Amino acid sequence: MHIERVRYLAPAAALAIGIFLVDTLSSLQFAVASLYVVVVLIAAQDLDRRGTVIVGIVCALLTILSYILTHGLAPNGTAALRSGVSLIALLVTTMLVLHRLSANQHVKKVERERMNLARFFSPDIAEQLIKAQTPFSFTRCQRATVLFVDIVGFTDFSSNEPPDVVVQTLRHHLRMFSDVVFSHQGSIDKFLGDGLMAFFGLPLASLRDATNAAACAIELLKSVDSWNESIDAKDRSLRIAVGIHYGEVIYGDVGNEKKLELTLIGDTVNVASRVEAHCRVLEASVLVTGEFMDALSAENNVELAAAFRDEGSHILRGRKDPVRLFSIRRMSCEL
Repeated sequence: MHIERVRYLAPAAALAIGIFLVDTLSSLQFAVASLYVVVVLIAAQDLDRRGTVIVGIVCALLTILSYILTHGLAPNGTAALRSGVSLIALLVTTMLVLHRLSANQHVKKVERERMNLARFFSPDIAEQLIKAQTPFSFTRCQRATVLFVDIVGFTDFSSNEPPDVVVQTLRHHLRMFSDVVFSHQGSIDKFLGDGLMAFFGLPLASLRDATNAAACAIELLKSVDSWNESIDAKDRSLRIAVGIHYGEVIYGDVGNEKKLELTLIGDTVNVASRVEAHCRVLEASVLVTGEFMDALSAENNVELAAAFRDEGSHILRGRKDPVRLFSIRRMSCEL
């Protein structure tokens, strides 16, 4: 790795020495020192901006030193002009190389940001965030939709299958869940074992966040049903539980200087998680709260709202106050 890192510096140094000797010892009547621009171009392949500036300065000093050794300190019109032309060419070349390095660094930074954002946000949202140059070292509090999805009974499934089948199945479903979330303009907060937590409306809110979340939940059910139909052994079929809540969340980066993670926290997140867990109690595939139904109705999506059935109020695990729940059964999700 070290040899590759300096593979261009050695030829550049050798060329610089050769140019200096020719410029100092020969009687050639042209601006030999202008060839130092090639040294800068070669050395820049290995160096950053600071290193490139240092090489440019060294080449300029060699040009001046060669002039002094050859002509002394007394001005020589023709020789001085040749040296001046060489210094100007060297300056222009160094500035152009610095500009190119800055452009390359910007491209690499944007690509790193795009790759990092692609883990959590849909391609459209990630592109908008990059163009808007949205800072992520911030904390904001706003209303959003939070969705939890989990594979029901995956522990039992894992105990009856070979490890490679378990891992392959889990990877497939998490990738499938991610694709469905992204296709409905959602974002992924984190993966949770055999499920994930997603959100809609952050960091870029829209007028369809609740609609997108509801459509995402239905598409998640359909995707799992399609997978179940595609496998041969029916005893390997899986089902999922989806819980959705709408409310105020705190959004920001948490962790330390070595590892920061964008995440949502707050009571809305806790309620959404409890709603997903309550799917097992009601034997429902999807449960949403009354607050989410209000947000869905506010978006005037009557047809989608009609797919949910009122399950009344329920006490969720770890909660004192009852929460009104609405469900989508498997037989009612054909929309």
